[in-house]
Amino acid sequence: MTDDLRAQFARVRTEVGKAVVGQDGAVTGLMIALLAGGHVVLEGVPGVAKTLMVRTLSMALHLDTKRIQFTPDLMPGDVTGSLVYDTKAAAFEFRAGPVFTNILLADEINRTPPKTQSALLEAMEERQVSVDGETKPLPEPFIVAATMNPIEYEGTYQLPEAQLDRFLLKLVLDLPERAEEVTILERSAAGFNPRDLKAAGVTAILDAKQIAAARAEVATVTVSGDVIGYIVDLARGTRQSPSVKLGVSPRGTNALMAAARAWAWLTGSTGVTPDHVQAMALPVWRHRIQLRPEAELEGVSADTILRSVMQQVQVPI
Repeated sequence: MTDDLRAQFARVRTEVGKAVVGQDGAVTGLMIALLAGGHVVLEGVPGVAKTLMVRTLSMALHLDTKRIQFTPDLMPGDVTGSLVYDTKAAAFEFRAGPVFTNILLADEINRTPPKTQSALLEAMEERQVSVDGETKPLPEPFIVAATMNPIEYEGTYQLPEAQLDRFLLKLVLDLPERAEEVTILERSAAGFNPRDLKAAGVTAILDAKQIAAARAEVATVTVSGDVIGYIVDLARGTRQSPSVKLGVSPRGTNALMAAARAWAWLTGSTGVTPDHVQAMALPVWRHRIQLRPEAELEGVSADTILRSVMQQVQVPI
């Protein structure tokens, strides 16, 4: 069953490619997050297919998806739901918010104030929503795919550190290469409509039951003591860097191990290797370290720090 499931995930990439040109790394990252049970931040300038990618992936996975356009006046109840008075029953009833879905597309999440952003914390961590002292479980699988513009754009807010830490991956989407942009325009000229994915031929390849089976297989991927020690040494390296104010936490080391396991499974490996760890270190950790102000002024980035740490820490044989 393992090889068949892997083949199905490879087919999902093909289906997404019917609507999204390029961005293969981001598509793979979304599938890794789904397999590892984590959430994803997609960062990029407007117009690089962040929203289209999530919509197409949800269709290829036959999962329910809902979209929230985050705006400055969005309230927490608009995300999680709220109690509404029913005049006929003369009682309050819960009206579920859009968070009750499989893939929640939190569009431009950094355009709403931190109070509303924080409304997602319990849903992301506990997979439930508490209303008036009563907890309501969310569907399985449940992941948040949050899109955001680079923080230097006007009208954006910094995500709270506690919420950023709940995202398994931060994927950076670059502008397309020339050949990719030509393909995008050729598809548009031929009549491609991003709002009509069925017309583009996107079909469902997997479902929630198969995703659960794949997650169970990912959990069987082994992680040796040497690789665990390597992950810990990398995390300690970020804490000791003179350019870093706050390094990777134990939650971050667990996140890297989970992502590396999922990537190992997708590549057909029964065990996590240092190569799997290195491949996932940047997307898993780039949003989990805080740089010192003087390092930021010098133009040092989190990715630069992480690459430096990986060069300095000895790789187990």
